[in-house]
Amino acid sequence: MATTNVLLREDVDNLGGRGEIVKVKSGYARNFLLPQGIATQATKGNIKQVEQERSVLLKKAASEKSTADAQAEQMKDISLVFERKAGKDGTLFGSVTSMDITEAIQAKGYEIDRRKIQLKDTIKETGDYTVNVKLHREVTLEIPVKVTAEGKAAAEKTEKKAKAKDSAEIIEEKADTTETASEETVEVADDEAEAQ
Repeated sequence: MATTNVLLREDVDNLGGRGEIVKVKSGYARNFLLPQGIATQATKGNIKQVEQERSVLLKKAASEKSTADAQAEQMKDISLVFERKAGKDGTLFGSVTSMDITEAIQAKGYEIDRRKIQLKDTIKETGDYTVNVKLHREVTLEIPVKVTAEGKAAAEKTEKKAKAKDSAEIIEEKADTTETASEETVEVADDEAEAQ
């Protein structure tokens, strides 16, 4: 296979960072990297031009990283809950996709590109998951995602309310018992006082 050296103008996962010269297959360079403007031919002129642009690129990269760090700090407490129809064994009728996750994050007021969500496979079962959001080449945020069966969340809320109500009733009964016991103690003390 024929290979060629190209100069990357953007960061490419599993290939290299901006400004690096990498060896790739000729077809990959010719059909994807060069037409997309992601890379240029690694000629002396292009290398000199990129070296001149390097200081600007480094400032831009530092700015992007600080922005990503700030965004990660803002989003660190975010967690997502999805309620989907599911069978008895927890298998979803459908799935939770990166698009669903993106929309849920945007509904919480954060602007995220769908391509930054790193989800190997769609989520097809109920349970707790961790989804990575790649905000920058060096900044990845882990977001906890909980997928529940439809109706189960409402049942859990009802159950919690019932437990809270039961707890309140128990406390009330204890208070009544204590009050009754103290009244009986007062009556016994009154009876003893009268007997003397």
